Amino acid sequence: MRIKEGFVLRKICGEMIVVGEGLAQVNFNKVVCLNDTAAFLWTSCEGVDFDPDYMADKLVETYDVPRDTALSDTRKITDKWFETGIMER
Repeated sequence: MRIKEGFVLRKICGEMIVVGEGLAQVNFNKVVCLNDTAAFLWTSCEGVDFDPDYMADKLVETYDVPRDTALSDTRKITDKWFETGIMER
């Protein structure tokens, strides 16, 4: 999995928002707002291939969360990111 090229995380009016930049994202008409934990995962995954296990490891290393909870949550967020079109396999 990879974050699609042209999508970046920006802080806009105090909110962490994923925006599309460049011509490839001209038809992207969704707003993706990330909470602090999701923004942490986004920055941890920028520029690298990743999967829910990689993301769960990052959560466990940084937050006080059980591994099974982290893995369940990262599976849910990757499903959402695929659904919105900001991530690719």
